[in-house]
Amino acid sequence: MMLRTAAGRRAVATAATAVSLALALSACSGTTKDSADQGSAKAGTTAKADPDAPLKKGLKLAFLPKQINNPYEKIVDDAGIAAAREFGGTGKEVGPSDAGASSQVSYINTLIQQRQDAILVAANDPNAVCGPLKQAMKKNIKVVAYDSDTAKDCRQLFINQASSEEIGRSLVQHLGEQIGYRGRIAILSATQNATNQNTWIGFMQDELKLPRYKNMMLVKVAYGDDADQKSFQQTQGLMQAYPDLKGIISPTTVGIAAAARYLSDSSYKGKVVLNGLGTPNQMRKYVKDGTVEQFSLWNPEELGLLGSYAAAALASGQINGTEGEKFKAGRLGEYTVGKDGEVILGKPTVFDRGNIDTFNF
Repeated sequence: MMLRTAAGRRAVATAATAVSLALALSACSGTTKDSADQGSAKAGTTAKADPDAPLKKGLKLAFLPKQINNPYEKIVDDAGIAAAREFGGTGKEVGPSDAGASSQVSYINTLIQQRQDAILVAANDPNAVCGPLKQAMKKNIKVVAYDSDTAKDCRQLFINQASSEEIGRSLVQHLGEQIGYRGRIAILSATQNATNQNTWIGFMQDELKLPRYKNMMLVKVAYGDDADQKSFQQTQGLMQAYPDLKGIISPTTVGIAAAARYLSDSSYKGKVVLNGLGTPNQMRKYVKDGTVEQFSLWNPEELGLLGSYAAAALASGQINGTEGEKFKAGRLGEYTVGKDGEVILGKPTVFDRGNIDTFNF
């Protein structure tokens, strides 16, 4: 989740960043959105792609975040909209103000009526959005999930910010090192149905089964619904229920910032280790005042840029979402479509007092 300065790019490159969205338009010339339904949700995915086809001009891309007022999602979407202008397209952001499971459905229906060329969605729920997304694909509107995936048959590509397993396991590894692999810990997540959060938590729980963590105990997974005040209250509740808590992992930018705000003004500051996923600009003051030692994240601006170029490659017929296909994403270079249409940005960067001032996002 970040835009790279020259220094930032070197840092993230070191972390092996590479993420992308992709899917191809039907190879049949003259095909319209209304005539493209071949009885399959993923109409056109078996058509032969032309990697040498130029990006079409005038493409219309729509970004549908989990919630419209989420600062992280705003960074991603703004970067994707700017990227669309680079290749002669247009982009916009629409979405709900809450992260409810079905809150995105009406927006998808509207985007279908507007005949967008591609819908890029960060799903609040993997299945609740499936019906309308399948209808979009039947009308030859390309569907790219980013940040938080849908069910696999409801989109053509998933732009994953990093390996889900690496994110989940690394957060536990970092916290374990910080607390000496001993004590009670908790997780402060976003919503209970968030695909990315639940996937990461699954790998966290699996990592905790390893022998090195035998003296660490996960006592609670709390949900702040990606709402600042609720996340703050959930942190307060965790400390009241478990006053001997040694650490909290919050794999959500809203949650970690709210948890840091609570801890910074409490008697637990410096005693409870907080780790997770956050943006440097949100977390800088908490790193410098000693509330937080380190946290992680990827480049959200690059995530948006990659998603935009991937959607354009799909809509232009350069790719169709098949494993092994390659496409170019502007200044980010070339990316490859992986299994199940997944494109991975790369390893997250760890931010601490030594490097946090190098980044501005």
